[in-house]
Amino acid sequence: MQWLKECYSQVLQSTTLNLTKAFKNFFDKVAQYPRFKSYHGKPSCQYPQNCEVVDKGVKVPQIGVIKASIHRLFDGQLKTVTITKTPTQKYYASLLFDTEQETPEVVPRVKVTGVDLGLKDFCITHDGVKTSKYANPRHLKKHEKNLARKQAKLARKKKGAECTAASDLPFNGRSVGGSKSREKARKLLARVHERISNARQDFLHKLSRKIVDDNQVVVVENLNVKGMVRNHNLAKAISDVGWGMFVNFLAYKLEQKGGLLVEIDRWFPSSKTCSNCLHPMSEMPLDVREWTCPSCGTHHDRDENASKNIRAEGIRQLSVLGTRTAAEGGEVRPKGGRKSVLRHSPVNSEAPTIPIG
Repeated sequence: MQWLKECYSQVLQSTTLNLTKAFKNFFDKVAQYPRFKSYHGKPSCQYPQNCEVVDKGVKVPQIGVIKASIHRLFDGQLKTVTITKTPTQKYYASLLFDTEQETPEVVPRVKVTGVDLGLKDFCITHDGVKTSKYANPRHLKKHEKNLARKQAKLARKKKGAECTAASDLPFNGRSVGGSKSREKARKLLARVHERISNARQDFLHKLSRKIVDDNQVVVVENLNVKGMVRNHNLAKAISDVGWGMFVNFLAYKLEQKGGLLVEIDRWFPSSKTCSNCLHPMSEMPLDVREWTCPSCGTHHDRDENASKNIRAEGIRQLSVLGTRTAAEGGEVRPKGGRKSVLRHSPVNSEAPTIPIG
């Protein structure tokens, strides 16, 4: 542990505070048991104070000025700087500012949309007038063959001797085994995974921004993604689509705008209830994409019908909570309540991130 003495003291203190907070959340039943963070994962360090943004980059204690490409700044006090190293050997600095912004009031003219998340189409939205479908980009499937080639190449590489010299130690200060050719193959594989991740986040950010800009209230289902991925036939597709990340993006974008995100119960029968006469079907298998209501004779597209029912249920919940709204517009006065403990605050997920080096 000799290398710990070379580390800035407040970085170590910040790590201890994070661990304390993680165990406190666990005992308060707000989060799961803290997971072990491997040296081979995504190493990072946090500077809680004495940092500043300069013309050429970011200045941190003990290191000095680090050259950085700064793409965005905020008016406010810089609280912390978190430096992260990605598997592709890139360094990023996440800057946390205290801007003292107030949550805007809800726009009086309200447009409510229901969002049905799926796999064939990423999501289907209905705003009371029209229904829109957004195709699933299937990011992982586009790079599947390339991933298979890179993974096979990495598997054929042999592990070399461990590096022992102090100058050979990586960013996390730990010696790791591996030959140069194996490390080169690992970086090539990591770049493909990074490309997939960046494409997914770009798609989710753009789509969530479009939906939030066009609506003041968004209604979604509270899906049990963790339970759904236990289905081995759909696990890869569900993990690739990023439903949870999309809902988080919707939540914080609506909060910044003064909008409202409504999550209805996951057991609500949105797919097998007629949106015209509310006739419930006894069963609705996944392979049935279109059906006709036996009561009123209305022909439904499964996903379009679900988005209409989700929207109607969201409006009903708002009225029950004492929030006045209407299908074609009205006033929405959202009441404060306890945030979901199943999802971390999405505000920090899009902290300004700048590449270093």
